[in-house]
Parts: sequence; structure tokens; C-alpha cells
Amino acid sequence: MPAQPNEILITRVYDAPVKLVWEAYTDLKHVEKWWGPRGFTLTTKSKDLRPGGKWIYTMHGPDGTDYPNIATYHEVVPYKKLVYDHGGNEERPKLFTVTVTFEETNGKTTMTMIMALPTAEEANKTKEFIRQANGNSTWDRLGEYLEKETSGKDTFIINRSFKADIKTLFEMWVNPEHFGKWMGPAGSTMAFISPSVKEGESSLWSMTTADGHIMHGKMNYITIHPYDLLVYTQSFCDKDGKIMKPSFCLTYPDTVQTTVSFAEEASDETRVTVKWEVAGEATDTERQTFHDMKSGMTGGWSGSFDKLDSSLEAMQQ
Repeated sequence: MPAQPNEILITRVYDAPVKLVWEAYTDLKHVEKWWGPRGFTLTTKSKDLRPGGKWIYTMHGPDGTDYPNIATYHEVVPYKKLVYDHGGNEERPKLFTVTVTFEETNGKTTMTMIMALPTAEEANKTKEFIRQANGNSTWDRLGEYLEKETSGKDTFIINRSFKADIKTLFEMWVNPEHFGKWMGPAGSTMAFISPSVKEGESSLWSMTTADGHIMHGKMNYITIHPYDLLVYTQSFCDKDGKIMKPSFCLTYPDTVQTTVSFAEEASDETRVTVKWEVAGEATDTERQTFHDMKSGMTGGWSGSFDKLDSSLEAMQQ
């Protein structure tokens, strides 16, 4: 069901049973490990999960800024639905009302969230504020937490919705001419040296960073399933394809697996979910490096996604 003009819609599909997703969302022993944008921590003063109850908590930003919050619950249907006011505190009223539902299918749980604001203008402003504050990484962190709880894997997850149909989005990933125009952090440029986008084959690329540094890497394609799934491993290497450590981090893992899922949110809107995880043999130090770099990964992928947005807009003109 599409969102109304005064609403913000967020949909996520988690590879976890609904009982775990519900508990991760409502039980403080889980919530305090993932709630808030990437880099934030949480302190709860009290939580009363029932209609009329309140959750009084403070979010702590990575720069040390505190954000007091009071959530007031209106409806609590275990494993199915929550309705609550969000964003208020002792000095300001609520920012919006949230309705979130949970539905399990074949062991996976779809979380559908609607944030309702008084007007369409306020909804647009809030959506932009959430984007600028990296608020959507909250639901990526939930995905990472659930992955850790169910499989024990330490993953990095990031989502973005794009104004384009699913076939176009898939083409932007598998067509080297398109892919090279947007992949990479802001200010960087990318070019393929030997592209071969086929299952079981590899592509070698070169990237020049904003400060003029040149890096090389290769992508080994595992699964190419139009138009919903792309899986490949990637490694930094020299210009001849020999794996090597990147100069920016000598303890970075040799190989990272990328899983890209594409989901149609509307006829002209597609959600892309990227999951990164260490692949193959890796030392404890390399795995810890991967974990510690998640904030930087968020910045890098966000810059790439901004460039992808611009490429899509240029194609549609």
C-alpha cells in the first residue's frame, strides 16, 4: 500500500523469524545494541511497553551531543504491530506517529513502518532531515544485529531507495559503462580495465580518488540473477590483478563478499540493499578492522549512491 503525501514509508525484509525481530525491536537487551543512526549509543531511563506506557531514553551522538526522547505507546500487539509517538521530549511535542507491522513469510520478516506527519510539507522536510542525519542506517544496524544473532556473521548493510524501475537499477550495476560512472566515494572516478560481468568470471578496475591516488581491484561474479540479486567478491589488487593490501589500511581483509538485493517498491521506485561480509580466510585483526570501518563504509556507499541518483536523473531527462 503506497504512502500518503503526509507519510514516510520504510520497508525492510530481515532474514530472521518474527519473534526475534519483535524482541530485537522491543526488548532493551537487544534495542540498546542497535537503536539509532550508525555511531550512536543509547541510554534508557525507563520503558513501559503497553498502551499508554512510555519509553524515556537519550540517544548519544558520536560527537557527544545528547538527544532526549520520549516515545508514547498507543497500540501494542505482540509480534504483529506497534503504534507510538516518536521524537517528543519534555520540551517539545512528538514529531510524528509511527505505525510498524511485522509479518513472517518462509522464515523471513517484513517490517513495514509508516511515519505520519501533519502535512506533506513536514513529511518531505522530515524525510530530508532523516537522510542528512543518516537516520536510515538505524534499520541497517538492526539488519546487522539480526544477522549476528542468527548466523554469527559480522556484516555491513546499507539500503537506499531510487526513483527508477528495477530493471534500470539492475542494469546500473551489471553494465560496466554505467557502473563505472557512479561507483566510488564522492570525488572519485572509476574505469574498467577488463570487464567480464558473467557468473564465474572477473572484472578488473581502476579507481582514482579525489586526492589523485590510484587503486586497483577486481570483482569475481558468483550470482547474477536478473533482476533481484547480484553476488560478487571483491579484492584490492595491483594493476595485473594480484591481490594486495590497500595503502589506506594494511589490515583490511583480502576479500569481501558483496550481496546486492533489488526490490520493487513501486513501478518507478526500487530499493537496493547492499550487504558486505568478510569472505575466505581472515585474521582476527582483519575482521576487527572490517567491523571498525563501518562508519567509513556508510560514507563511501552514501557518496556512491548520491552519484547513482545523479546518473539516474541524467538518464531520465
